Amino acid sequence: MTKFFMMVVFLGTIMLWIMMPTRTYKNKWQPYMRLKFGASTYFGATGTTLFMYMFPMILVACLGCVYLHFKKRKSPHHIDREIKGGVWSALRKPMLVKGPLGIVSVTEIMFLAMFVALLLWSFITYLRNKFATITPQSAAADGQYLWQAKLESAALRIGFIGNICLAFLFLPVARGSSLLPAVGLTSESSIKYHIWLGHMVIAIFTAHGLCYIIYWVSVHEISQMLMWDTKDISNLAGEISLVAGLVMWATTYPAVRRRFFEVFFYTHYLYIVFMLFFVFHVGISYTFISFPGFYIFMVDRFLRFLQSRDNIRLLSARILPSDTIELTFSKNPRLVYSPTSILFVNIPSISRLQWHPFTITSSSNLEAEKLSVVIKSEGKWSTKLYQRLSSSHQIDRLAVSIEGPYGPASTDFFRHEALVMVSGGSGITPFISVIRDMIATSQNQKCKIPKITLICAFKNSSEISMLHLVLPLSGLQTELSSDINIKIEAFITREKEPKSEATTEQIKTLWFKPSLSDQPISAILGPNSWLWLGGILSSSFLIFMIIIGIISRYYIYPIDHNTYKIYSWTSESIIYILVICVSIMATSSAAMFWNKKKYGNNVETKQVQNVELPSTTSSPISCGYNSMREIESSPQESLVQRTSLHYGERPNLTKLLLGVEGSSVGVLVCGPKKMRQKVAKICSTGLAKNLHFESISFSW
Repeated sequence: MTKFFMMVVFLGTIMLWIMMPTRTYKNKWQPYMRLKFGASTYFGATGTTLFMYMFPMILVACLGCVYLHFKKRKSPHHIDREIKGGVWSALRKPMLVKGPLGIVSVTEIMFLAMFVALLLWSFITYLRNKFATITPQSAAADGQYLWQAKLESAALRIGFIGNICLAFLFLPVARGSSLLPAVGLTSESSIKYHIWLGHMVIAIFTAHGLCYIIYWVSVHEISQMLMWDTKDISNLAGEISLVAGLVMWATTYPAVRRRFFEVFFYTHYLYIVFMLFFVFHVGISYTFISFPGFYIFMVDRFLRFLQSRDNIRLLSARILPSDTIELTFSKNPRLVYSPTSILFVNIPSISRLQWHPFTITSSSNLEAEKLSVVIKSEGKWSTKLYQRLSSSHQIDRLAVSIEGPYGPASTDFFRHEALVMVSGGSGITPFISVIRDMIATSQNQKCKIPKITLICAFKNSSEISMLHLVLPLSGLQTELSSDINIKIEAFITREKEPKSEATTEQIKTLWFKPSLSDQPISAILGPNSWLWLGGILSSSFLIFMIIIGIISRYYIYPIDHNTYKIYSWTSESIIYILVICVSIMATSSAAMFWNKKKYGNNVETKQVQNVELPSTTSSPISCGYNSMREIESSPQESLVQRTSLHYGERPNLTKLLLGVEGSSVGVLVCGPKKMRQKVAKICSTGLAKNLHFESISFSW
C-alpha cells in the first residue's frame, strides 16, 4: 500500500511536468494554484511551487523510508523463486551491450525513451504555443525582427527543458536516499543515470546560454551579459552557474577522469557554485520546481559529513601479493548491511579530501563485529597506501574515516536455483561478500542455498591470493556446511604454468594499536535508520516552512505585499537557503546525537581500549595460494578440492554460462568493460532464457 501511494504521488508530479507547457496549465491550472497557494501572506509567490512541486517529492521520499523500514522487518525466510521466462524477466535482460550508454536493459531503455519524449513534448509544445503569439507586427513593436523574437522565446524555453533534467540530477547520487532502494536500485548502479542527466543538463543549459548571447549580439545589447537584476532574472548569475557546470563537465570525460582523478574529484565540488548561482539566476520561487532532488541530496550529504567526523578503529591490514590490501575494521554488532555493499574510505595521512569507494568483502551475518574491504593498488591514492603499509617501517596506528556502508536494501540472490559470478582481477571482491553471506544463511536458516559457480580471471598467479578471502579468518561456527555447493574456476591468463614454491610471494598481516578516540563503524542513524531518515526529511521541511512562514509574514510581506517586484530576489534567495541549511543541520544533528546516546559505542569502545596486541605487528607468514597450505590447514572444509586452476587461457564464458543447469540462473559480473559486455551479450541471446544478468560496476 505504501509503495502504491508513493507511485500515485510521483505520477501526479510527472503529470504536472507533462501539463506545464500546455495552455490548459497556463490558463486554468496555474491561476487556480496561485490563488490557492500563491496568495498567502506566509509564503507569497513561492507557495505555489513549494506545495505543488517540492512537497510531493519530499512526501514520496518519506513514504519510501516507511516502506523500506517494514521491508527490512519482513521475514528473510520468505523467498520467491525466479521462474523461467516471464514478462518481468524479459524486461530486465540487457538490450544494448555496446555504445555510449553502456550495458542497459529493456526497462532502462523504455524509461530513457519516455524521459526524452517528455523533453521533446515540453519543448515543442512550449514553442508552438509561444510562436503562435509572435507576429511580425508584435516583433516590430518591440523593436525586433521576427527571427530575433523567436530566438529569444526559444532560448527561454530551452532553459525550461533543462530544469526538468535538473530536477532528477541529484537523486542518483544521494547514496542514503530511500528513493533508489525503494525501486530496487543502488547508488553505484544509478551513477550512470546521473551521468546521462549531467550531460543533458549542461548541454541544454549551454544551448540556452548561447542562444541568449547570439540574441544580445544581434540586438546590440551585449552588456546584458553583465546584468544582475535583484528583482528579476540575473543574467550574470546564470553565466557563473553555467561556467561552473562546464568546468565539471570537462573533467568527467574518461580521458581526463582516469588520468587526473584528483582534478575530476575536486572540480566536482563546484556543484555548490552551480546550484547557488542557479538559485540567484531564476529566483527561489522558480527554483523549487527543480529543487526537491537537491534538498534530498543535501540531507544525505550532511549525514555523511556527520558520520565522517568519527575516527574508525582499524584492527588489521593483510598485505596480499599483487599489491592488494585487506583492511579490517571494528564494527558495531547492530550494523547490518547487504552483500555487494560499498564503503567510502578516507585516510587523512594520504589525502584529507579524497574519498574512495571499496567493496565490502565481509558479511554482517557471519562477522558481527568486523567489517573488511579490499583495496587494489591501481591509482595514486591506493599506491601510496600500499607502499606505506608494506614498507619495512612499522605503523602502530592509521587514522581512518568512513562513509557508509551503502548497498541494496536487500538482496534476492536466493530466488535463483544457481548463481554464477564472473570476475576479472579485483572484481572478485563483491562476490566474496555474497559467498560469505550464503555461508551465514546456511548456518542460521533452513532454506535452500543456490549452487554457486565462481569464474575468476587473473593476470598473474600472485593474484590468486584473492581466493584466500573467500572464507573469513573467523566467524564460522563449524566446518563449511555441506549445503554450500560451490565450484571455483580460476584462470591465470599471462602464465602457462604454476610458479615454484620458492618464488611464491608471502602474505603479511599488520595489527594496529587502539586509540581512545577510535570507534567501531556504526549506522549514523541507528538500527531504525530508515524511520529516522524519514523523520529528518519531514521535520526539517516542516521547520523550514514554519521559519519561512514567520519571516515572510512579518518581514518580507510588509515590504513586498506579494507583488514579487519590490523585495530583492537575491536577498530572499539567501534567506531561504540559510533557513534550509539550518533546518537540515539542526534535525540531522539532533537525530545523530540521539541515536549515538541510545545505541552508543560505549561498550564497544571499552572493548577496543582493553585490547592487547601481540608484541609484533606482523602475523606469521603464510605461503601463497599455489600451495593452498593456508586454506588446507584451516578447520573449514577445504576449498582446494572445489577449485580448478587453468593457466595460459581465458575463460570460455559462452561454454561455462550455457553449461550451468537450472530453471533460473543468476549471472553477476564485475570486471573489465569487455568482460561485462561479453557476459551481457551471452545473457541477452535466445539460447540463454534461464540466465538473469546483473552487472556490478564501480568504474565511474
